[in-house]
Amino acid sequence: MSQRVRVPLRVVVGYYADAVLPVYVKIAGLSRRESGCEAGVTYLSGLLGLSRSTVERALTQLMRPAPDDDVAEVTSYRRTHRGGRGHTAVRRVRVAARAEHGAWVPTRAAEALSPRQLRTYAALAYATATGHHLTLAELGQVLRHRSGQKAGEPLDPRSVRRILTGLEDLGWISVDRRAGYRGRHLYTVHDEPTHQTLTADADEGSGADLGEGSLASKEDHETDSPDDPPRAALDIRRRREQVVARGPVDNPDRVPLPAVQRRAYTGPELTLAPRIWEVLEPVKVLLAGLSPYVVREAAREIGRQLNAGEDGERLRQRLEFRFASTEDIRNAGRWLLKAALKPPERRPSRCGLADCDGGVMRYSGAPCKACAELTCHPPPRPPEPLGRPT
Repeated sequence: MSQRVRVPLRVVVGYYADAVLPVYVKIAGLSRRESGCEAGVTYLSGLLGLSRSTVERALTQLMRPAPDDDVAEVTSYRRTHRGGRGHTAVRRVRVAARAEHGAWVPTRAAEALSPRQLRTYAALAYATATGHHLTLAELGQVLRHRSGQKAGEPLDPRSVRRILTGLEDLGWISVDRRAGYRGRHLYTVHDEPTHQTLTADADEGSGADLGEGSLASKEDHETDSPDDPPRAALDIRRRREQVVARGPVDNPDRVPLPAVQRRAYTGPELTLAPRIWEVLEPVKVLLAGLSPYVVREAAREIGRQLNAGEDGERLRQRLEFRFASTEDIRNAGRWLLKAALKPPERRPSRCGLADCDGGVMRYSGAPCKACAELTCHPPPRPPEPLGRPT
């Protein structure tokens, strides 16, 4: 089961930029160590797929007191000497009280989703845990425009619907349309993507059926950790299995919401051509943790090289050799796209043939006959121009 962190609700719906949320989730996950979060800006930007300047701006917002309540979410302790030598800064998140509202977000989602998608996921996680059925307009109020001429204005329903469709296609949420209270959509958030994206012979279906009912038994209740054991004082209980059964909410101040049977995921599955799977066979152990976007980009790069005349077996052997010679792979997606599938640089050849690579034929490995003939019989030198008479 993936690691989860509790994100305060003020970070999800506050004035913070969209990029602040993934940075907070990753720092909160790393700061659970006894030594705290010792990751630098470069390491964080590599994990999250954000630029260094974006991560630095997010850290600045998190470390400064918010303008509405003067609360800083992250504290940083520098350990660098004046001469520039030392260690990276140690960062820790603010310890929130149990009574403070928040959403539980898996740390894996911070790396797999874009900042705006992660904000939408966190808002849906909190709303699902507290029994609220959000509309597109209410989600637009949470997301809002964070910059530009429309800064502070709610996001329009069409943009919200596009974000929800992206989350559903990636398998992080399931949507039961018009199945909730007064025709509202019912959303189910998942701690991990529900459908298999990286098996060549995947069966039909994707995720486990999540039963019926909401994740909370009372409205506006504090959201406890799903990893903690159930306590008598709390009404929220989640099992480690992907089976959640709940009845209607018993609240006299509100009309009870009807229980709805969850439907299995029926979205499109990722399918690749057989020639692509033959090339990716040496790194199939890495594919299970990659997002569909990374796999599609890798398939496009392999197809581009195959269409350009690259031999499939040669490309497979090159990928197998690079995987075997790499000791530590921190980011499998970045290594696959930026290093493993990068074509080797061509060496200059004298003959100018497309298949010649520095005097060796690319596919057969035999010496280039044209280069050998040029070595034995070099072309005649052009006559030198006559100089002016002195």
